Order: sequence, then structure tokens, then C-alpha cells
Amino acid sequence: MTRTYPATLEPTTRTDRWQWLVRLAPAWLFGVSVLALWQLYTSASNVPVTILPSPARIISTLVRELPTLWHHTRMTLLETSLGFSLAMLTAFTLALSLDAWGWLRRALYPWLIASQTVPLVALAPLMLVWFGFGLLPKVLLVALFCFFPITVASVDGLAHVDPVRRKLMASMGASYWQTLRWVRLPAALPSIFSGLKIAITYSVTAAIFAEYVGGFAGLGILIQTAANARSTPLVFAAIVVTSLTSFALFALVSVLERAFTRWHT
Repeated sequence: MTRTYPATLEPTTRTDRWQWLVRLAPAWLFGVSVLALWQLYTSASNVPVTILPSPARIISTLVRELPTLWHHTRMTLLETSLGFSLAMLTAFTLALSLDAWGWLRRALYPWLIASQTVPLVALAPLMLVWFGFGLLPKVLLVALFCFFPITVASVDGLAHVDPVRRKLMASMGASYWQTLRWVRLPAALPSIFSGLKIAITYSVTAAIFAEYVGGFAGLGILIQTAANARSTPLVFAAIVVTSLTSFALFALVSVLERAFTRWHT
């Protein structure tokens, strides 16, 4: 007996994988073209390495300085993971509180939006004054960068749920928390993960900025030290590692999104 599948549940075929590769081809071709032109320009113009190193020089520096880069990357990852986790915990707690109590939302939500008018760049030196040069001010700064998009996405996701489903749960006598658990929270997950993906891209940048202001290790410190020493290839190598780290964290959140929202079309 031949098994048939709905269109959305049909197993991935080799043709589907080739189509996926074809969709990625323009991005790969663009990236390779930019690197090739960059390499040709630096080779033909004899531009000083301290001004613009070639991609080949950057890659060789990255390989040579890999232990140093990994040492600083570990510190940046620690700051990023702790700050992002703190932002998720506080954002989800606040979002659930604003959703459960309307008076609290009316009281705090305008101030939550107004808080984003305060430049976080100005808060970084204050963090160092209040909490010193250790790990804490960097974690707090990352959390502040990530907190707002997660909170707003969570609040909006919980608010925009199909009213028919909510009425159905109410007709069955479900409590607020039962409706939240079985209907509203699952329906809000796509919006929540959108906020998480935005925040995770901010997190590494926030950690590096916090290290610029003051610190002893991290990619921000490495970039600053290398720039002061006019070691431009090392600066570019650290930027490459930063980009790869951000991309890896974004991909991790995307994988978790697919795992938790398999039901979503």
C-alpha cells in the first residue's frame, strides 16, 4: 500500500535540497564576488596593510591568532549569554504581568516605550561607575539592549490571539491561566521568537560595546587594542569572529523556533 502525505508534511526530497541550495546561490555568489574584488583591489593598488588588508591576509591572521581570538571570544560569549538570559527572564515576567493586569499595562507600557529614548551609550559609563569594571556592568548592558524587543514582541503576541479560540476556551469555563497555557502562549510563540531573533543580534554588539568602555578581556578589548597598535588585519579578524558568533546565535534561536513552533504553518 502506497503511503501518501499532505503537501505540508511530505518528506524532504533530494530535489527540495537542491532548490534550497539554488535559493542560497545568489547570496554566495555576491559574497564571493565582493571578496574577489577586494582581493584584486588590494593586490593591484598596493594599499598598505594598516589601511586595508586583503581577505587572504585577514584569513591568515585569523588562523595564526586563533588561540587569542578564542580566549577573548569566550569572555564575550559569557557576557552575551548571561545578559541575554537575564533579558529573557525579566522580559517574559514583565510581559505576562502586563498581560494579566490591564491597569499595570496602562501604567507601565508608556514608560517602557519612553525608556528607549534614553541613549544606552550614555548609560555605559554610569554602569562602570556604579558596578565597577567586572562582569556585572557588561551583563546588565547586554540585558538592557535585549530587553525591549523581547518585551514588546511578547506583549503584542499575547494580545493578538484569535478571539474565536479565546471565546471557545471561555465557553468551556477555562481560567485565565488555562487559556494562557493552551491557547494564547502557543499562538504568541512566533511573535516571541521574532523578538528573540532581533535581541540576539543586538546582544553580541552590546557586549563588545560594553567592553569598549571598560574591561580586561573580550572581543571589544581585542579590537580596541589591535586598532591602537595599528594591527588592522587582527581588527578585521576579530570582526569576522564577531559576525560568525552573531550568525551562530541567530541560527540557534531559529532552530529553537522551528522546534517549538512545528505546528505553525
